[in-house]
Amino acid sequence: MKILVTGGAGFIGSEFVRSTLRGELPDSAGTRVTVLDKLTYSGNPANLAPVADLPGYRFVRGDVRDPAVVDAAVAGHDAIVNFAAETHVDRSIVDPATFVMTNALGTQVLLEAALRHRVRRFVQISTDEVYGSIEYGSWTEETPVAPNVPYAAAKAGGDLLALACHRTYGLDVVVTRCTNNYGRYQFPEKLIPLFVTNLLDGRRVPLYGDGGNRRDWLHVSDHCRAVHLALHYGRAGEVYHVGGGTELSNAELTKRLLEACGYGWEMVDQVADRQGHDWRYSLDITKIRRELGYAPQVQFDEGLAMTVAWYRANRRWWEPLRDRAAISRPAQM
Repeated sequence: MKILVTGGAGFIGSEFVRSTLRGELPDSAGTRVTVLDKLTYSGNPANLAPVADLPGYRFVRGDVRDPAVVDAAVAGHDAIVNFAAETHVDRSIVDPATFVMTNALGTQVLLEAALRHRVRRFVQISTDEVYGSIEYGSWTEETPVAPNVPYAAAKAGGDLLALACHRTYGLDVVVTRCTNNYGRYQFPEKLIPLFVTNLLDGRRVPLYGDGGNRRDWLHVSDHCRAVHLALHYGRAGEVYHVGGGTELSNAELTKRLLEACGYGWEMVDQVADRQGHDWRYSLDITKIRRELGYAPQVQFDEGLAMTVAWYRANRRWWEPLRDRAAISRPAQM
């Protein structure tokens, strides 16, 4: 099987590429992977260095918004897995147009190329944020999207374009929507890597508001297993939710990160809340459990310990990224 992975140099995309090429996912041995990535501030060739010399790997630097680049990259592939996206909510509030261009228009460019080249499957990677905020209970795949911030609205637009392409033109499309990811190689603008890298340097951490906003946490390896299942076994035209099963308030998560790094609450600065900050996200994952046999395997305490240990051991990876981005505030998805 030949797969085009867009955004494959980012956090989640690179995990999917590494696990696929190493044969760590079921029936992935012999799969050939082409990565298409623009290498913006969060795309990093170092994320792919562990597999760069493996057979079946190819890298193309390019923008999903560029029809000529995309057309050439898509040719000859059996499937597209679209991780390419602008994802940092704070940045979307400052510059929403960039998010619309990549997350919506970029998806449309990919869909058109997939139709031209008769790609057998298109997997659209999305987020729970497209649903807005929920006070109680959990969203099902039938819940209408109701995004509250530009990032989520742009992602919802891409999802709807993909599903419309299936219904109108018959393209085999599957959409996955996940909860908050964490793990190694995550760009240090998101909550967990930002807080960990700050604390490893003895810096204070910025917590939005009272820290009461609640999120479900999903280890990146579990997410990639779910994407693999959706790619191979998902039903065309369907949406699948992917969750981790650990819901925490941001304050509860901060406490765990402080303890893991040997600090107390005195290292926390409670800062003004973000505009449009959703209160709570929660996905019902019954459908993907029932149809595809997915269940998260990494327990949160174990996964968090592994993540902190990885950042502690890999300063050479994250120090240049943090300094380049001049990060000072968290994204709390």
